Amino acid sequence: MSSKSDTLCDFSYNQLTTTTQSVGFFHKIKSYFVDSSSNKSNAVYMKILSAVFYGCSSFLIIAVNKVVLTSYRFPSAKFLGLGQMLATLFILTIGKSMSIINFPDCSLEIPRKIFPLPLFYMGNLICGLGGTQRLSLPMFTVLRRFAILMTLIGEYFVLNVKSTPPIIMTVVAMVGGAIIAASNDLSFDAQGYILVLSNDLFTALNGVYMKEKLDAKDLGKYGLLFYNSLFMLPPMILFSWSTGELALSLQFEYWLNFGFLISFLSSCIMGFLLMYSTILCTSYNSALTTTIVGCLKNILVTYIGMYIGGDYIFSYVNFIGLNISMIGSIVYSYFIFIKSESKLPIASGYKPVPAEDKNEGNNIETKGLELSSK
Repeated sequence: MSSKSDTLCDFSYNQLTTTTQSVGFFHKIKSYFVDSSSNKSNAVYMKILSAVFYGCSSFLIIAVNKVVLTSYRFPSAKFLGLGQMLATLFILTIGKSMSIINFPDCSLEIPRKIFPLPLFYMGNLICGLGGTQRLSLPMFTVLRRFAILMTLIGEYFVLNVKSTPPIIMTVVAMVGGAIIAASNDLSFDAQGYILVLSNDLFTALNGVYMKEKLDAKDLGKYGLLFYNSLFMLPPMILFSWSTGELALSLQFEYWLNFGFLISFLSSCIMGFLLMYSTILCTSYNSALTTTIVGCLKNILVTYIGMYIGGDYIFSYVNFIGLNISMIGSIVYSYFIFIKSESKLPIASGYKPVPAEDKNEGNNIETKGLELSSK
């Protein structure tokens, strides 16, 4: 009888010892994957990948939109924007219904949590379209660089982010290089200047307040994307109707053309990817980095245009300014993605294990060893 009792006790102690030691072992594995040094490495990768994702999406949507608006001569960029918003709502709704993603249900609190982002987005869209039509491409490019400076200022006043002197110098180089690049094409158009500078302001405000909303974690990335598109939809429909572009779009002759439908749907999907990549890049990086990646994409497009397309007119002043702006972008990327790795804050979703959890795991392991010694 005593033999069975001793055996049972030994089995219980051994089972408890094995269990507690396993807990300690798995805690070590968990600590390895969420260790602060590993977190920094993972965060750097996510910062770089999200920026590349945004840059590629921003570049590809230009190509897709060009096919729809230029090759097929679709009459309205606003209606195309409506399609991109509807695609965003559709994709996110399907994702939520299949439990792939999650975001808060609609409630009376949502407008308070999402605003003023839809207003900034609407202002950004209207001013951007108007400014593009009134200014030459070089002048438009110069004035759009001021969005970087405005974002830097906005981060300071809204997010209390104080940029280091090297970062400020790279921003000055990017803006200054753009001014030099277009200095021989400074045609003045008061209305065009106001529209593009207002576009810069709305771009900066949209990026800064998006970062603030993401940090608050009230809606999350998907909720922010869904409700921003939802609240933007009625004003965009009204705006398109008031300009007559809604009727022109619905009467477009190629709606039954298979090639056009594929191009239009591709643009809608790319619109969703662009909006998602914008939020993702802002989440893992900053509003300033997202703005600079967008401007860097424009510089790369200009470089490509030197060899492809034949519409680039070479001048030494333009080429020197363009390279100054590019060097500023490269140096900024170095400071953000490489130099700051050793001092990088943990990105969203990569939180280190709290100290008390680590101690708890060590205590469990110690208790297991004590039981085994008994």
